[in-house]
Amino acid sequence: MTALARWKAEQAQIWGSAPWQNVAASVLAPLHAELVARLAPRGGERWVDLATGTGAVALRAAHADARVIAQDLAPGMVETARRLAAEQGLDIRFDVGDAERLPYQDTSFDVVASAQGVIFAANHKAVAREIGRVCRAGGRLGLTCWLPNPDLDDLMDRIPLERPAAADRPRDWGQPGYVRRLLEADFELEFADAVCPWSAASGEAAWLRLITSDGVAQVGVARLAPRERDALHHDWIEYFERHRADGRISVPRPYRLILGRRKRE
Repeated sequence: MTALARWKAEQAQIWGSAPWQNVAASVLAPLHAELVARLAPRGGERWVDLATGTGAVALRAAHADARVIAQDLAPGMVETARRLAAEQGLDIRFDVGDAERLPYQDTSFDVVASAQGVIFAANHKAVAREIGRVCRAGGRLGLTCWLPNPDLDDLMDRIPLERPAAADRPRDWGQPGYVRRLLEADFELEFADAVCPWSAASGEAAWLRLITSDGVAQVGVARLAPRERDALHHDWIEYFERHRADGRISVPRPYRLILGRRKRE
């Protein structure tokens, strides 16, 4: 097994080691709602949600009567997504797999979506190739990626996250020129910017949500020396409390929607 393959296997376990659905519901719901609204699912459409996490986008699309398949690298996340779909009476197929090598036939889907998902893949060119391959001519694409919030980014960057030098950088998806080089051969592209507020009752509540529900952050914070961890905890709470208004915390977190229409052959 190569070092990159070993890292992927470790990430699959780490991502599924904590209840990510809590983050999806409490922090990312506005982003998921916006992405699905932009893609405007229609009854009977074939929809694939890549790097689905615990299935938030897939669930929304299925509620709109799309025929949904969803996929993620982390078995633990897929297991949770299946449970949530069953609880809501939704018929969604969830697969464990790598977005860089999709098992689906060419032109299988009317819609390809991924919310803060495929941007974390190691090989962006491979992901882009697979997205173009499985989307039918005239089909729709919707991806999201974070845009800079320098103060919050500085805090997040203090959490040691292992990422091999051979792996592409998630933040590059925020650059339109980079995205065009990946996808413009197959898609007519447009970009739209929005904000997903990080809402919480307090700075401490936001911190606890991070270290109990985000497996990657949980592992990274645990690797910090006690003094570094305490300092990050203090600075995190201080930053979030600066964004208190009307009894609630709301930290602006800008993101970009990457929207596309598959070109006809």
